[in-house]
Amino acid sequence: MGEKASDNILYVQTFGEFSVTWNGKRIAGGSGAGETQFVCLMQMLLHAQEQGIDQSLLEKELFYGREIQDRGHAMRSILYNARKKLRKACLPELDYIRKKSGIYYWADEVQTEEDAARMDRLFTRIGAEEDPECLLELCLSACHCYNGEFLGTQAKALWAEKEARRYREQFCFCMEQATELLRERKDYARMEELGLHAARVYPLANWEIVTMEALIASGRITEARKFYDDTVSLYFQEQGMRPSGHLTELLHSLGGQMEHPYAVFDEIEELLSEEKEESSGGYVCTWPVFEGIYQMLVRILERSGQSVYLMLCTLVDSKGNPVEDSSVLEELTGRLCESIRCSVRRSDVVNRYGKGQYLVLLLNTTRENCRILQKRINGRFRSGRQRMGIRYHVKSVICTPEMEQKIMS
Repeated sequence: MGEKASDNILYVQTFGEFSVTWNGKRIAGGSGAGETQFVCLMQMLLHAQEQGIDQSLLEKELFYGREIQDRGHAMRSILYNARKKLRKACLPELDYIRKKSGIYYWADEVQTEEDAARMDRLFTRIGAEEDPECLLELCLSACHCYNGEFLGTQAKALWAEKEARRYREQFCFCMEQATELLRERKDYARMEELGLHAARVYPLANWEIVTMEALIASGRITEARKFYDDTVSLYFQEQGMRPSGHLTELLHSLGGQMEHPYAVFDEIEELLSEEKEESSGGYVCTWPVFEGIYQMLVRILERSGQSVYLMLCTLVDSKGNPVEDSSVLEELTGRLCESIRCSVRRSDVVNRYGKGQYLVLLLNTTRENCRILQKRINGRFRSGRQRMGIRYHVKSVICTPEMEQKIMS
C-alpha cells in the first residue's frame, strides 16, 4: 500500500488478504496467519472506525461456535491481550480500544489508512463527478485499489460476506465505467492493462474480454490469438469448467474480427503449415479448434459417409470414480495426454477437455478399432502397481438414422 518506514500510520489491507502494518512491520494478518481472535477483533474494529461495533455482534464473531460461560471475563481477556500486543508493536501508549454505550471503537488518535475505506471514498466521488476526464481517473483509481475479495478466504462471517459483495459490485461498476471511457478515447494500452488487472483480482468473471478487445482494436493480431486460446484453456482446462455462454459468445465474436495484413499466397501457406516438431502423433489442439473441426466433420459426414467416432477418456481411481486428488491429477493428466497422442494416428484430433479428461476424434475407423486403440492407450498409460485407470465413452458421430444405416452396411 506504499507505506513508509516511519510515518506512524496504521495501514490496513483488506482486499485479497488481511494485514495490518505499523512503521513497516506487520502486526496482524498476512497469507500465513490464522483466524485468531486478535485478527477478527482488528478486522472488525479497523473497518468500522467511527461507526464502531456493537458489543453483541463483536462477541458473536469472537466466540462463534464456542461455549463461553462468562463472556464478560473472556472479552476482557481478549481486549487485554490485544492492547498488550499493540503496545509491543510500538504503537503510541494509549487506550486503543474503547467502549461507549455498548459500542466498541478504535482510538481515533491512531491514524489509519484502510484500502476498503479509500475505495468507499473514491466511489462516493465517482457518483458525484460530471467531468469525463476526472471520472475516468477516479474509476481507474478505484479499480486498482481493489486487489481481490474483501478479506479473501477469511470472509466467512455474515458481515464480511455482505461487505465482500458490496465491494465486488463497486468494482464491477467502476470497471464498466472505465472500460467505456477508455473505449471512447481509443486508449487501448490502458484498456489492456485494466483487463489484465481485473482478470487477476476477480478471476473467472469474464473480464478477459476487456483485454481481448483492446488487443484486437490495437491491431495486435498474433497476441490476440494467443490470448484467445489461453483464455479458453484457462476456463476449460486449468479450472475444469466451461466459460460462461456470454464470454464464449463475446470471444468468438471478437475472434471473427481478427484480420491479417495483406500477404501473398506462399506466405499464407507457410503460416498455415504445422511445425515439424509438432507433427508427430495425434493433432492436439485447444477447445475452439476442436469444436470447429468437429462441426466441420459433421458437415462432411452429410455427404461422404465416412465413419468418425468421438471418444471421451476420463481418469478414474481403483473404484471407477473420477480422480480428484489434486496432488497427482496434473501429473496423471499429462501422462494421459502423451499416451493418447502416441497411440492415435496423425489424422486424429485430441483435446484436453478438463482436468483428467481428454476428447478424441477418430477418423475413418470402426468400433472394433476403437477397442484396440483403448488397449494401446492403457498399455502406454499404466505404470508399475498404479491403481489409476481410464474410463472410455465412445460414440459414432452420425447425423441421421439413414446415414448410420449407410455406414453400418
